[in-house]
Amino acid sequence: MSQHALKRAQSALVVICTRGGEFLLLRRTRPAGFWQSVTGSLAPGETPRHAAAREVWEETGLRVGGALIDLRQSVLFPIIPAWRQRYAPNVCFNREYRFALILDSRRRIQLNPREHLEYRWLPAHTAAALTGSWTNRETIETVAARLAWL
Repeated sequence: MSQHALKRAQSALVVICTRGGEFLLLRRTRPAGFWQSVTGSLAPGETPRHAAAREVWEETGLRVGGALIDLRQSVLFPIIPAWRQRYAPNVCFNREYRFALILDSRRRIQLNPREHLEYRWLPAHTAAALTGSWTNRETIETVAARLAWL
């Protein structure tokens, strides 16, 4: 991979749900069987908020407008060895910024077939159990707890 194509070790995670407590999960094309919320790396010069909005549009076809909620949380996690070649040499950790998008009801999702094979709207506990990412699980649980207060 050329230096220009290396990924930035910062990403945005967006948990999308309905006010009724249904959470959107997407099944990735790779690795097989991996379910997650919307996520993606920040482009050079891009803010976490802009990356989150862009990724929601690219992965679901939804426009967030001003509805994107910055959870004001971030976490540093190790990049799995199989994916480290996507980053500069000696980059072993990624900083993930967390966001939520709370919809009044389910929306039609337009998947990017290069990235995702299917999607499901699930209760929080099912979505948290299905996702392959501990950071995604934590964020679903955080958003589910906040929904109870809305």
